[in-house]
Amino acid sequence: MADILEKVDKFVLNLFTEKLPNTFIYHNYNHTQRVVKSTKELIENSEINVKEEQALVLAAWLHDTGYTVKSKGHEAESIRIAEDFLNKENVDQDIIEKVKKYIGSTRLSAIPKTLPEKIIKDADSSHLAKDYFEEMTEFLRQELRVQNIRNFSSNEWNAENIKLFTEKHRYYSPYAVEHWKPKKDKNLLSILENQKKLGEKYDKEKTKAKLKAKYKNDNPERGVQTLYRTTLRNHIKLSDIADTKANILLSVNAIIISLALANIIPKLDAASNRHLMMPTLVLVCFSVASIILSIMSTRPNVTSGEFTREQIKKREINILFFGNFHKMKFEEYMWGINEILKDKDYIYEALTKDLYLLGIVLNRKYRLLRWTYTIFMTGIIISVISFVIAFWSV
Repeated sequence: MADILEKVDKFVLNLFTEKLPNTFIYHNYNHTQRVVKSTKELIENSEINVKEEQALVLAAWLHDTGYTVKSKGHEAESIRIAEDFLNKENVDQDIIEKVKKYIGSTRLSAIPKTLPEKIIKDADSSHLAKDYFEEMTEFLRQELRVQNIRNFSSNEWNAENIKLFTEKHRYYSPYAVEHWKPKKDKNLLSILENQKKLGEKYDKEKTKAKLKAKYKNDNPERGVQTLYRTTLRNHIKLSDIADTKANILLSVNAIIISLALANIIPKLDAASNRHLMMPTLVLVCFSVASIILSIMSTRPNVTSGEFTREQIKKREINILFFGNFHKMKFEEYMWGINEILKDKDYIYEALTKDLYLLGIVLNRKYRLLRWTYTIFMTGIIISVISFVIAFWSV
């Protein structure tokens, strides 16, 4: 007995190692070991003769070997593999027939009649009454998922287990009914509690989703806020860049004029320097023109600073710009803001109008800057050429 059991253990381990796909997370060598252990536990607490005991343990070792061939109908393949192995090991034919019969009893649809059939049937589902049930049932769920049989959600899997515990499964052997069923009922209570928690969690998520949807409908969407915020920031940056460029040109041209006034113009009275008069005049004129355009590009343009309620109601004025309200009383300005806040569309329209008007101002700044740079560059080129010609003609 010990010799054949040692051989069947080694045979099953090698078979599963070589031929069982790693997608079988539940139905593997570890599961077989658990079934063998549970079978021995039931045998020890039942009145079974020696031949039946040997056949039951062998059946427990070999009952899932058919998974190395196929999943659906694996019991038939397990019977074939068991028969081939036991014949090669010269096991008694009566025991082989019992092993084949007991493996057939592990089918889900099979109803056991004899005590050995009840023992192997109960041992195959012993995990339902074990402390490690939760871990084992999760392995089975993942096995079904990775084999693309079905991807159960946690809620669906709990429902399947509840149906299994209450409708599809029962223990048959006296020992399992007496000692395993209470533990199985305890695991059922645990599943029901998990189901309740999942239901409460689902209700909370549903309520949260509704509140989020309501919040989205009642408030400006984050994407819209980001769009206006980003565009406004870009407008302000571009305005700062334009003012910086204008200040640079203003400073450079002021320095050129200062140098010209201090070093060149006082020397033009001398007859020997008369040829420098025209180049100096060109340089100063273009520098003055550049200064004027730089000042114009940075010169603020403030409007009347007043608006009427009629203009607000007709949406004719942008009160987000300080130039349109700086002369108004705070109460009137507050009234105007409140009018805008009453209507979400009006808020978007006011923001859009503010961005548009900022764009108009930027266009004016950059157009004047372009002219300033062009005039400054032209003046430098002409001045240099004039000085070259002046010195050449002397």
